[in-house]
Amino acid sequence: MTIWTILAGGAGVVALLGAGTLLLPKNVHVERHAKIAASPETVLELAASNHGYQTFNPYLTSDPELKIKPFGPDTGLGSGFHFDGKEGKGTQTVAKVTETSVRYDIDLGAMGKPVQEISAQGLPDGTKVTWTMDMDLGFNPVARVFGLFLDGMVGRSFEQGLDNLASAT
Repeated sequence: MTIWTILAGGAGVVALLGAGTLLLPKNVHVERHAKIAASPETVLELAASNHGYQTFNPYLTSDPELKIKPFGPDTGLGSGFHFDGKEGKGTQTVAKVTETSVRYDIDLGAMGKPVQEISAQGLPDGTKVTWTMDMDLGFNPVARVFGLFLDGMVGRSFEQGLDNLASAT
């Protein structure tokens, strides 16, 4: 066996692994729910406000040194903030506000552009709050492998945020 045969075999294995990652899911969805003892209006008012969001921001819990720099209006469409901390940096902008939800466009630079939403459904004794994230991983093989772990990582953050929201209301 020559060195060229070994190199060709190794290149074939790498190509096969790279192609195999394209079989992994392109789109990732993360979702968590909690029952909050507050009205849907209160939940959505906090979620649509720069200041209000920071009262339950899960990343401030995990990184007290997280730098937050608000921009745009104080609340509603176009309000948002730049963030920079140990778990990453980027921007979060309120992209849509309805009677039942607030949608955020997130820009993480090279890490992607997920969309998050917090929705609030009134219950007889509180509010069911649902926090979701959807992300298109494209054709990047590294991102697709990383996508396999996003539910666990982001899901824990959403759970912390929902706990924080319950305490803030």
